[in-house]
Amino acid sequence: MKKKVAIMGATGLVGQRFVSLLENHPFFEVTSLYASKRSEGKRYKDAVYWILETDIPEYAKDIVLKSFEDLPQVEESIVFSALPSDVAYTLEVELAENGHFVFSNASSHRYDKFVPILIPEVNPDHIEAVKFQGTKGFIITNANCSTTGLVIPLKALSRRFRISDLFVVTMQAISGAGIHGLSALEIHGNILPYIEKEEEKIEIETKKILGTFENEFKDSDIDIFARTNRVPVREGHTEVVFLKVEAYLREIIQAFRDFKGLPQELKLPTAPEKPIIVFEDTLRPQPTLDLNNGKGMSVSVGRIKLKGDVLTFTILSHNTIRGAAGGSILNAEFAFAKGLI
Repeated sequence: MKKKVAIMGATGLVGQRFVSLLENHPFFEVTSLYASKRSEGKRYKDAVYWILETDIPEYAKDIVLKSFEDLPQVEESIVFSALPSDVAYTLEVELAENGHFVFSNASSHRYDKFVPILIPEVNPDHIEAVKFQGTKGFIITNANCSTTGLVIPLKALSRRFRISDLFVVTMQAISGAGIHGLSALEIHGNILPYIEKEEEKIEIETKKILGTFENEFKDSDIDIFARTNRVPVREGHTEVVFLKVEAYLREIIQAFRDFKGLPQELKLPTAPEKPIIVFEDTLRPQPTLDLNNGKGMSVSVGRIKLKGDVLTFTILSHNTIRGAAGGSILNAEFAFAKGLI
């Protein structure tokens, strides 16, 4: 029997991804959708400004929206959260205290003492932290969308080599700012050379994810410096990475190609067969061509070059699938497979 799930913030961009990706899911069935007070009582199809490339799934069209602003009594045990951070800060804790299993895209609790920033291919053991949260349920968070695309290839390298002195420059899609996040005047034909709080998120979250958990989190000692840019691309975050590593180029490429994790071993429904797809063509990866590799869950890597001990490569990841809703769904599948829900 499928587990019943609720989606909080269902009308936003990430909420729409949840609604789309959970259609006909083998483990989970969406039975409730929540939005702000102004949408309460409306049918989903009448309230949502749908902007995805596929149509609204039939199952969701006539679901009557509930309000998350009334601190609701949620019936479903599993909650996918696409809530604004200020709302998530209070509501996600209340949900966990009441016995719900919250899989969150918000940044509100990523740095809490026993809340994992989970990417199951990278840090599956961090899921053990939920046992220390002291609530009937728990909160598991995604990483920031640009962090997610970065740490997967970093994990592939760190399994075989010691890496250090990481520098990353991002070119992040406008969808990362949400449906109404940027005006056309701001971004059309333009590049914004700073995204508020993004650089700090990459630096802090990467160290936590690549660190260890043994009754407490201990950050990785890797030095990280990030610069973030918003570019006029609809979806897909591109990042150029520089780091130090002692290895041969062929070993590095093979480490990327060979990389798999527990989600692949467990054959979880949302897990891509290849978490990393390597390109030799110097014009790849590109958002137009490679965004949906692995149904949006694979990270594409190209422009791999080694000069002395300095390695550089370019990565592309789908910010609203792998970096948001798809990542949360994979986290829930992993927790389900581990017997935690």
